Amino acid sequence: MNSPAEIAKNYLSTGESKCKNAVSKMIVLAIFAGMFIAIAGVGATAAAVSIKTASVAKLVSGLIFPTGLAMVLVAGSELFTGNNLIIISVLEKRVSVGAMLKNWFFVYIGNFIGSLIIALFAVYGGVFKMFGNELASSAVAIANAKVSMPFFDALIKGILCNFLVCIAVWMSFGAKTVSGKIIGLFLPIMLFILSGYEHSVANMYYIPAGLFSLSQFGIESEVLNWGSFFIKNLIPVTLGNIIGGCGIVGCGYWFAYLRTCKDVPAAPERVPAGKN
Repeated sequence: MNSPAEIAKNYLSTGESKCKNAVSKMIVLAIFAGMFIAIAGVGATAAAVSIKTASVAKLVSGLIFPTGLAMVLVAGSELFTGNNLIIISVLEKRVSVGAMLKNWFFVYIGNFIGSLIIALFAVYGGVFKMFGNELASSAVAIANAKVSMPFFDALIKGILCNFLVCIAVWMSFGAKTVSGKIIGLFLPIMLFILSGYEHSVANMYYIPAGLFSLSQFGIESEVLNWGSFFIKNLIPVTLGNIIGGCGIVGCGYWFAYLRTCKDVPAAPERVPAGKN
């Protein structure tokens, strides 16, 4: 496996490559990532809704959701939260701040499109009719809870979430096999689901799925609307994700494994015997 220091050095070229992609490629790959995360969300909710014991349902959901990031990393796509690690390449002056923000912007838009596609397919394609429409009711309940939390709570849960997501990405980069990558990412993602943390891209699926279900299944909600989605959830969660992934993991590992390398003085040159 790659050591943490090797992961940090290897990511420099990864971040550089991501920022050099054409905008069209960024968006297409980001759409795939949004779809992968959303499909994992559909599966996790479908499994959980059939289990009546809440704690067991949460555990099963946590065991299924990591398949989303597994598809993102193994199949090849662009995920906004994982791309917060591009800050490492910026701090090493391999990528400009402008190039990083450009990548974030178009990948974020692509993730949103991909998530919406799956939400539309799931709601209007009849997937949410499972278990006597219980899947639709669960989608609305999840969305209601997400738009009802205080701004600060959403921010903190966003920080904690992307701390774990970026650690999952980091651990997967330590592996040199597909199985190793999946094993490496699995536990941190399971932890964020079990702990109820907030992931901006996942919420691009979860909350619109609830919104679409309101009209399609005749469910009422006093708090769920597009305004509450953006203002009370997506904005604070996105800010929190950036702080957790970029500010804590990215900057922290750059400082630990790349910046400090420059502070270590070179070893003195050894003089061959008989030359002094």
